[in-house]
Amino acid sequence: MVMMRLRLGLLVKDLKYRFKVASSTVSKSIVFLPELHVLQKHVPPCFSAFSDTRIVLDCTEIFNQSLTYSNYKSHNIFKVLVCVNMTGAVVLISKLWGGSVSDTKWLLEQLNAGDAVMVDKGFIHLKPDLVKKDVQLYCPPLKTKEQFTKEEVNVTRRIASARIHVERKMEQIKNFRILQSVMPLALNKIADEIFFVCGALTNLLPPLVS
Repeated sequence: MVMMRLRLGLLVKDLKYRFKVASSTVSKSIVFLPELHVLQKHVPPCFSAFSDTRIVLDCTEIFNQSLTYSNYKSHNIFKVLVCVNMTGAVVLISKLWGGSVSDTKWLLEQLNAGDAVMVDKGFIHLKPDLVKKDVQLYCPPLKTKEQFTKEEVNVTRRIASARIHVERKMEQIKNFRILQSVMPLALNKIADEIFFVCGALTNLLPPLVS
């Protein structure tokens, strides 16, 4: 249905009759952020210690032909934030950007008091804004001494066990060939849409976490 809509531009009413479904089913997005109480109806074992996690956040890059040069990657890149839920489904995707810092205001607007966000150490800067919204941040502890305590090691291990699913989702998204090579300059104007569609299509695959 998605491919017919994209490739042929078929109307919603047409698809409704072809697939014998309601118009609302055709129009429904497969990338959406459920409320926490909905997610908590089924908490995977790896999230048992983090059952209030509404999103797991990560960042990835794709190569492109533009002025967004990265000395670290020695290439022009687009960056994008991807959020998944506890089952590994994509729930939010940011716009692509070429700078060093993304505007995370759009993300904060999606969260409610009592939610929790799981990130790696690269997103520790979000903590002050999340605290203001009464949102918990799950992040591996920063090394401030020669070695971690036993509890810090356990926390790091548990978070890594849960966060691995967002990394697996990134792999699924970037399995699309259009994201594996350098994106031509001619496609830059629709790069957001291209990445979003690739991310959305991975939600049609079996859940990463059962």
